[in-house]
Amino acid sequence: MKKRVLAALLASALAAGTLAGCGNSDSAPADAGAGTAQEDTGKAEDAGAESNSGGKASEEESAESTGTESDGAQAADAVVTEPTSLTFIFADGDEGAKASMNEIVNKFNETYPDITVTIEPGNGGAYSEFIKTKDSVGEFPDIMEMRDTAMYVRAGKLEPLADDIVSLFRTAIAFDGKVYTAPLGGENTNGIIYNKTYFDENGWTEPATYDEFIELCQKIKDKGDMAPLVVGGQDIWHMGFWFHKAYNDQVLSKDGDFIKHCYDGSKDFGDETFKATFEELKTIMQYAQDGWASTPDAQITTFLVNDMAAMMYSGTHMFSQISQADPDFEMGWFAIPSPDGKTRLVGGGGVGGLAISAESAKDANKKAAAEAFIKFFYAPENYKIYCETLSAIPSTVDSPELNVPDVFQEVIDANGTADDLAPMWNGRVEENELPPDFRNFTYKTLIEVLQGTRGFCL
Repeated sequence: MKKRVLAALLASALAAGTLAGCGNSDSAPADAGAGTAQEDTGKAEDAGAESNSGGKASEEESAESTGTESDGAQAADAVVTEPTSLTFIFADGDEGAKASMNEIVNKFNETYPDITVTIEPGNGGAYSEFIKTKDSVGEFPDIMEMRDTAMYVRAGKLEPLADDIVSLFRTAIAFDGKVYTAPLGGENTNGIIYNKTYFDENGWTEPATYDEFIELCQKIKDKGDMAPLVVGGQDIWHMGFWFHKAYNDQVLSKDGDFIKHCYDGSKDFGDETFKATFEELKTIMQYAQDGWASTPDAQITTFLVNDMAAMMYSGTHMFSQISQADPDFEMGWFAIPSPDGKTRLVGGGGVGGLAISAESAKDANKKAAAEAFIKFFYAPENYKIYCETLSAIPSTVDSPELNVPDVFQEVIDANGTADDLAPMWNGRVEENELPPDFRNFTYKTLIEVLQGTRGFCL
């Protein structure tokens, strides 16, 4: 309740910080991202043990259906006592996610003839709003990709996951000792994906410091044959990647409990570190392509592979998209160091993931079927499909063996050596939990500030 009451106060505090003493236009730009918000992609973690909830299988049959082997018609008979249907919703704005989810669901339906999982498409829109709408009209799904986990846990909409599911993961985030989501992977590590051939031709190397990164951007800009950076600013969730990078540099590096301190009133969004976040982004965004605010995230791959931009800042999910767009494109990857010389990355297990509806779990067959689906999804041979398609970093105990390119291995290695590895600012829980609507408000504000339609006194 406290966080709900203070959500408006946080928004007004940020608005006051951005508006005080500065001139502003009367209207925000049409491409400020309304109606296109999604949240940052989450990652997967593996599962693979038996489910005997709600079934009447013998111990022998249950033993046959356990573990990471999903071969079976024998397992199907052990899960439910009558034909059972489940609805499944996930954020389908990414084509790779859509393809891998459909493939796994089809495999599950073939393996378990008494269970039918039906995907309800989100149509690539604002996923958080889509889930809210489904809930408001009484169509909350049986299984879903959950992102605003804390909000739905407090509302009693989610079922705690059984211990035999939770134990499949290396780490899991709990609320009052209960875990409600099976993470779709390690948090999506963002970094610079670049045109390696172009770098080699010009004798450029990966920058070792923040200043070297800015100098590199200026060299590319001065050369004039392509933009240094491509930014998909039409989708405000894309702007979240950039915002967190600067926020991590300027705010979290000095106060990891900044949001908590905003709640208790000891700090606000007029803080110098928060202003420095916008200053860093103003410096970086001068190297984005013309029209970045009206470029959708879905088009940034085109800019990179067609020599329209030298670099993009995004997550590992882009590796497969780039390879599909141009199999011959040689990409490199590096983390942008913070101005203080540290390497801070998004990574590790997050709060989002696959969840089961509390209402659905009241039906023993639906609960058993949903648990079986989650275990099937994270079985290594199935989870491998998701991880390889989206270049997701597995964080399961029994992880699949991935056939990944060298550039992806670089990200995995960077996760192991980073000075700081943690979820994005909107993925924190408890005293540092961000009000759900405040995230998108901040991103819209960022776009307006960068375009000059809203002032921010620095």
